[in-house]
Amino acid sequence: MTDIIEPDIPIIDVHHHLWDPVVAVSQGQSGGYLLEDLVADLNAGHKVVASVYIECASYYRKGVPQAMAPIGEVEFACGIAAQGASEAYGPAHFCDSIIGYADFGNLGADVEPVLEALVRQGNGRLKGIRYRTNSNPEVKQESPEDIIATPNFRAAYGKLAKFGLSYDCWCYHPQLPDLINCVREHPDVPVAMNHCGGLIGMGSYANRREECRQEWIGYLKELAKSPTFYMKLGAFFMPVFGLNMRGRDDLNAEVLAAAAKPIIYDLLEIFGPERCMFESNFPVTRDFIDYATMYNAYKIAVADLTPAEKLWVFHDAAKTFYRMNV
Repeated sequence: MTDIIEPDIPIIDVHHHLWDPVVAVSQGQSGGYLLEDLVADLNAGHKVVASVYIECASYYRKGVPQAMAPIGEVEFACGIAAQGASEAYGPAHFCDSIIGYADFGNLGADVEPVLEALVRQGNGRLKGIRYRTNSNPEVKQESPEDIIATPNFRAAYGKLAKFGLSYDCWCYHPQLPDLINCVREHPDVPVAMNHCGGLIGMGSYANRREECRQEWIGYLKELAKSPTFYMKLGAFFMPVFGLNMRGRDDLNAEVLAAAAKPIIYDLLEIFGPERCMFESNFPVTRDFIDYATMYNAYKIAVADLTPAEKLWVFHDAAKTFYRMNV
């Protein structure tokens, strides 16, 4: 069993998914990840007190209009959350907050009835929406590269505040200028940036790594001017970062911490510990490292922070952004 570093630090895991083997295939993953898998990871030794469920196209409802199908995922996540709140599986209130999905790209302003239905189904747990905008020909294309700038996306995004919802953003750093304009246009929508802001370090970008880093820093400094823009720290195994973590025989907490630390400290300098929050991105990350070792790596990476600053990045920033009662 992994020796746990600083086991008394309370943790809110701000980013994980749940999917069965069928959904796993659609997400490019090797296997399912459901309640018993999540419980095993959250009880692996770190003091995880709660988690945030992030949409991943699981358990969409059948027999309803396509736009309404994501209601099924929120219903599913709420059921899991009720099991967590019972503490029958341990102290962690998993799926305490839920981020759902709505089709911003096609619905535009017509997203309102979908958001209304999602909020109703969420019964107080639905805190926001994620519509994946990550697109780059050298990395992965889940939508048009300019999707954030399109009228439909902007119109849908602008409806979030009416329902008291935040936005979970996943895009690559060349797309951040469009996000900057969107955030300026709708300052009343809180944003949680997924996966360190998508700094690309692969393909042709690997040959100009420092130039890309400076671009990324510049864009994020603009976004940080919004006091309700928060940053998730994690997902370092994704190929997009170019950290070459996959398949390493020597991979351990120290190796991961050393690779991730420069990115983490760039983000801490821009946003401060009060607006940075660690994510597991499980089960995606599970293909490379176990849960206990990953959080050990995070704790090693931020060993220089004060106890109060550590409390922010592991717990308090998440509790604040996702409006959690834990």
